[in-house]
Amino acid sequence: MFRKIDTQLLAWKNSPFRKPLILYGSRQVGKTHALKNFGKAEFGKTFYLNFEEKRDDLNRLFGGSLSSKEIVTRIELLFQDRIDIERDLLILDEIQQCPRALTSLKYFAETMSQLAVCCAGSHLGIALSDEAFPVGQVDMLHLFPMDFEEFLGEADPQLTQATFGSSDWAGIDEFLHARLWESLKIYYMTGGLPAAVASYLQRKESLVEAFGEVREVQRNLIAGYISDFSKHAGKENANHIHRVFENVPVQLSRQLDASTAKFTFKGVIPQKGKYEFLAGPINWLVKAGLVIKVPIVEMPSIPLKAFAKENVFKLYLFDVGILGAMLDLPLSALRDQDYGMYKGFFAENFVAQQFVASGARDLFAWTHRTSEVEFVRVLNGEVIPIEVKSGQRTRAKSLASYAERYSPSRMIHISGRPYHRGSLVTNYPLYLAGKIRDNDTAEPSVAAS
Repeated sequence: MFRKIDTQLLAWKNSPFRKPLILYGSRQVGKTHALKNFGKAEFGKTFYLNFEEKRDDLNRLFGGSLSSKEIVTRIELLFQDRIDIERDLLILDEIQQCPRALTSLKYFAETMSQLAVCCAGSHLGIALSDEAFPVGQVDMLHLFPMDFEEFLGEADPQLTQATFGSSDWAGIDEFLHARLWESLKIYYMTGGLPAAVASYLQRKESLVEAFGEVREVQRNLIAGYISDFSKHAGKENANHIHRVFENVPVQLSRQLDASTAKFTFKGVIPQKGKYEFLAGPINWLVKAGLVIKVPIVEMPSIPLKAFAKENVFKLYLFDVGILGAMLDLPLSALRDQDYGMYKGFFAENFVAQQFVASGARDLFAWTHRTSEVEFVRVLNGEVIPIEVKSGQRTRAKSLASYAERYSPSRMIHISGRPYHRGSLVTNYPLYLAGKIRDNDTAEPSVAAS
């Protein structure tokens, strides 16, 4: 599968200032696959070590001196092969399982920068390490679940080229729009985790079989995430994390066409209905990359963080496929929906996921009395309101309320309708949510109708 991370990895390889790389991401987003493909395409040989295998010989590689030269010699002895530091790639997978290997990256950066060293790991595991993090001595990239464009590139390459081959989205006609919408509904079911997508692609000629297998893959993935709670957090904390994780989709699904409400604490953990009791589990899930936290602000001014309260926020899941599986939504209900009218919260979670995958690290929402805009983002130095509608009904009362109060130069509406750029409001169809960039605040290139 082609991933956008491939382009970033190549840029890292060719940088004259290259340092050892850590590729972050939650479990099962494709980190190992991306690095192995990178090695196969761009290097002479790849030397792959996976610390999750818990082999004594792997840990002993980093048990003595952390001299990069000595470590390379030990790896050569293990593989019975010579490492060419100018042409080969060393992959250290699940590096959080070997804290000494993490520390060694400092010495690779200082004394053997010619050797390309790539590591895969989780923010959470590395943050819990007893060893000092090599600050300033590593490069970092983040891998998320496949976004819609990446999914479409595998499911329908011709449609991908017709849609994303240029930025002239006003040229997407009714025929293309309808096909893209059908593909989006499939993505709602598969989500972006590579194992689920691969399962669909193998069986897509029979949708019933394909979606049955996709759901089974998703259930297994969820079980794996839950088992990680105990592995990293201890029994009591794991129970609390599990409760919060399961409560996120439940709270999202309480809203139909209305905007998703702020996350409420009462009833999540028995007798612990205050934020102070849930802050730890919520932050754990955020660091693990399993939930997306969106603070709610009443004053949309820069810096937005200054107007956010620690205990007022929305929570979304990191993947819409996992969201559907955790709610046990019938696949037919998602497949047969008419322009997303099944559930508004699903479209909202999808947009949050696409924003994060496109590089938007800080998402916020805006609310004032009865008005609420699903997202506000700083684009080109200005706070831009972004309202999300699941279908073709696009009356945007909250967006109008926002405009009346703050007079923004541009606003964005995301819905089931085709792309249209007006003098004040740009409408993006849901399938283009990941394409919203800073340049959306530029003057319209065509006359607004």
